[in-house]
Order: sequence, then C-alpha cells, then structure tokens
Amino acid sequence: MKKAKKIVASKLTLGPVLFNWAPEEWRDFYFRIADEAAVDSVCIGEVVCSKRVAFFEAHLPDVIERLQAAGKEVVLSTLALVMTDREMDLIRATAEVEDYLVEANDVSTASLLAGRAHVIGPLVNVYNEGTLEFFARLGARRICLPVELSAPTLRVLAGKAEQIGREIEVIVFGRLPLAVSARCYHARAHNLHKDGCEFVCGEDADGMELETLDGTPFLAVNGTQTLSYACCNLLGELADMQNMGISHFRLSPQNVDMVSVAQIFRDVLDGREEPAAAHLRLENLTPDLTFSNGYFHGLEGGQMVIHR
Repeated sequence: MKKAKKIVASKLTLGPVLFNWAPEEWRDFYFRIADEAAVDSVCIGEVVCSKRVAFFEAHLPDVIERLQAAGKEVVLSTLALVMTDREMDLIRATAEVEDYLVEANDVSTASLLAGRAHVIGPLVNVYNEGTLEFFARLGARRICLPVELSAPTLRVLAGKAEQIGREIEVIVFGRLPLAVSARCYHARAHNLHKDGCEFVCGEDADGMELETLDGTPFLAVNGTQTLSYACCNLLGELADMQNMGISHFRLSPQNVDMVSVAQIFRDVLDGREEPAAAHLRLENLTPDLTFSNGYFHGLEGGQMVIHR
C-alpha cells in the first residue's frame, strides 16, 4: 500500500512591494500588515530599481521593528538586475546583514550569500533538480520558484526539496514578474530617459497596463520590469500544492486590501473555506482584477481554469 504524502505546515509569505508607492503609503502598508495580516513571513526591499531605495530607506528600521514585534519573519529582498558599482555596493551591504534572511533575486547575490542561510527569489531561474541542489549547497534554505512552472514540474522540485531538507515557495497571488530590463519602458512611454525618468512609475500603483494592437490587455510595465496583466490566483490549486509538500505560498502585493487577501488564502490553506467560495470572496474584494492560473495547468499564463 502506497504511503500517503505528509502535508507540511503551510505558511503565507508577503512578497516585496514591486511598485513605486509613496514612502508614507509604503510604510503604512507594512505597518498594517504587521498588525493585521495573517502572514508568517514578509519580504521588504527594492527589487526593480535602485533609484527608488532612497524614498523608503528612512522608514525601513521602523517597518522592520513593527514586523518583528508582530512575530513576522523578515526577509530582505534584493535587486533583480545589478548593473552599476553603486548597485553592487548596495547588494554587498545587504548581504552582510546577519540579523535577517536575505532573498537573492540575482545569481551574483546568491554567490555573496554562499555559506549562510538565505532565500532564492522567483527571478532566479530554478527549473530543475540540479539547479535546486546547487543553490541548496550554497546555503539556500528556501527557494521561491519561477512563475511559469506547471504542476508536474512543481511536484518534482518539491520532492527533491523534501529529500534534501529545503523549503519550496510558490507565488499564488499577484501580477507575475516576467522580466527585468536595463531599459525603463515606463520612462520611454512618457518620452523620458531612464536617467531623467522623474519617477513616473509612481503614477501607476499596480503598473502601467499595455494592450495589443487590437486593444486586448496583455502586460503591465513597472519601471524596468515587465509583469503579467492578469493577476495570479491559485486558490483552487492550494490543496494540490500542499499535497506536493510545498510549504510556503507567496502573495505579491497589489494596490488592494492585502490584509483581506491574506485572510482568504489563509482560510483555504487551513481548511476553513472551500476554494470556490473563497474565489467569490476574492472576486468581490478585487473587482478590477483579471485572474489567471494557466501556467500551473500547462497552458498560456494568462488563462484561467475555473474549478467547479
């Protein structure tokens, strides 16, 4: 008789804010997360553009203190693309912080973190067991997998992680991070250069939406980052991933009531609510969002498979 797979305790992670929110709004968002959100781990830090760091840097100590006082695990997220000496210095300084886990979103950062416990972010390409083992040997304790992986691949990687004593995390809500470029398309759309961008990305709290030539919403641009237009929603797939042995489920912040979003996912993970009912709650909470779960099912990422 085949032994049933043990379901590990499910934890919710709040990913880093990817967008250029006003500093006080950014601070107050994390204060509310600390006080009210049913999340276990919170990622903070700039992932997209190093020019934004100065805006929230003064609030960082207060945010960390508030999160820790609330019992949240704090993870320092790092840049996804390192291009200048100044950015490399920023990465080195973060990598030297020993009081918190650091999340590497670039391979160069992972190399700086070798020998100590850290997290691998979803912008590092971990597509197979060999790569997972490589980062585990460097000291990665948890690996948040890329967004485009299907259920069979997730199952294989979760099985390998279990064998070697590592944790797997998957993004289950939010616009999906697809690419980061050296060019700032957000600035170009406003006839500005990257060096003189005037921080126009701050005008779009959830990214600037793009359409195809026939007017179909397609992608979103956030500074130098390209995101999906549709918002990932894996409420209906949570049980499958729990059965695979996946332990951490990441919510990527959007300009919506993330405390309520976290509670919806928490209720499903803990078995207090069925996914179909939770999906309706999420739709009512976020009427302006279009949902997708296609990658999980081996389809185009923007597709949405409805569970009956």
